Amino acid sequence: MRWYAALMKLFRAAVRIGAIVIHCYEFSRMVEFWGHALNYVPREPAAAGWVVLTDPKRRGPNLSFQQRDHPKARRSWLHLDLYTSEAEREVVRLLALGARRYSWRSKGPRDFTVLEDPDGNLFCVVQKEAE
Repeated sequence: MRWYAALMKLFRAAVRIGAIVIHCYEFSRMVEFWGHALNYVPREPAAAGWVVLTDPKRRGPNLSFQQRDHPKARRSWLHLDLYTSEAEREVVRLLALGARRYSWRSKGPRDFTVLEDPDGNLFCVVQKEAE
């Protein structure tokens, strides 16, 4: 087993998530919505339909937006989970910023609320106590 540990050390990942990239049709609305939703700021001004929003406190990954010339054809299988210890308050705030409620059918109790951003991408607000 020592050889396995040595091999794993040799091939340890030297990567990390630098950005989560979202393709969007409603570029300006999306950048404004997610900037306010996460309190992120542009790393540089938007140019040629591209911008990277960054966490000013450097706690979370960058969120990048790539403008597209048409709306998406169907729902993505990827979504963001936003953790908070104040889920109800955050849902109200996000709705005021332009999110919409999404009717999600699930059985049993839930600790999350499903919303849509201005481009129709789903995301969840999850009740999670502060660590």
